[in-house]
Amino acid sequence: MSEQVHLTPLHRISVTHAAAWHQVLAASMTHDLPGVPLPGPGKIHAQLTKPTLDSHRLTWMATDPGGSPVGVAGLRLFTSPGRDHLAELELHVEPEHRRRGTGSRLLSTVVAACRTEKRRSLVVEVPGDSPGEAFCERWGFRRALTLDHLILRLDRTDGATIAETNDAETNDAEHLGYRLTGWTGTVPNELADAFATAKNAMNDMPVGDLDYGSVDWDAERVRTMAQVIAHRGDTLLTVAAVHDDGTMAGYTEILLPQGTPPRAQQYDTAVVPAHRGRGLGLWIKAAMVRRLRAEHPQVVEIETDNAEDNSHMLAVNLALGFRSYRRTHEFQLDLTATRPI
Repeated sequence: MSEQVHLTPLHRISVTHAAAWHQVLAASMTHDLPGVPLPGPGKIHAQLTKPTLDSHRLTWMATDPGGSPVGVAGLRLFTSPGRDHLAELELHVEPEHRRRGTGSRLLSTVVAACRTEKRRSLVVEVPGDSPGEAFCERWGFRRALTLDHLILRLDRTDGATIAETNDAETNDAEHLGYRLTGWTGTVPNELADAFATAKNAMNDMPVGDLDYGSVDWDAERVRTMAQVIAHRGDTLLTVAAVHDDGTMAGYTEILLPQGTPPRAQQYDTAVVPAHRGRGLGLWIKAAMVRRLRAEHPQVVEIETDNAEDNSHMLAVNLALGFRSYRRTHEFQLDLTATRPI
């Protein structure tokens, strides 16, 4: 049954728009992702209104004849060289309004915008075993990557042995020639170039069949990334391993969402190829766990995700005590295909 809805592009996001967006998102997540913490209205407002890194955002809202929001779509258009072929979709429809054509109308509008912007690929993340999988397959998306989501409980002792015993005395012996350092927010100036070089190690992470492109990091870009995160009210923590020659051998990042809810989000973890095989990934991640316990005791769990074929990082996370709790799939639409939507 087709539902009469009105689609509105949101050029300027008001507090009212953000509240309506949050209403649709909360209903969608509660249905599709029970048990996953919902972002607060303030976080949604910040995500919709604050600048993003090397990208810009288009948004639409679907309302019923009475003016109530029933669906939303956000499109992130990447602008940096190496990723300017790519767009990323977020689409939510309230469960009671699904299977009435609202999602299809939003998607059709998004695809038209992608083609106007000369994009080659559109990607979207979909919870495993959710209605979104069938929706994507119906409209020609293909599954390109599976992500395992894992949780580490910081308020339990199971699996915490490595993080607690992987202390300075043990690891000074095991990691001679390296030292740990860390910061909050923007990288210190004296480490900015080394950090940017280490960031480029993320370009060889497993991405399945995704046409995801690559990113060229420099000191200015790592500073801008931290500023973007701070402007939306979140806090970025970094722990890094630095070699005696000044090279940054690896790093791990944790995001504390605004208001510091009990669940932190893992951002990047990478070890530079020349320094792999020395246990540095486990070392720096264990140091981050200890830092969280010491500096942010209100955080009781960390969520991370791994590509299912990233066996090395999965082994590191399992050793630290992370346990799998759900899956998502990255779907990709080839926008060069002639099939209309």
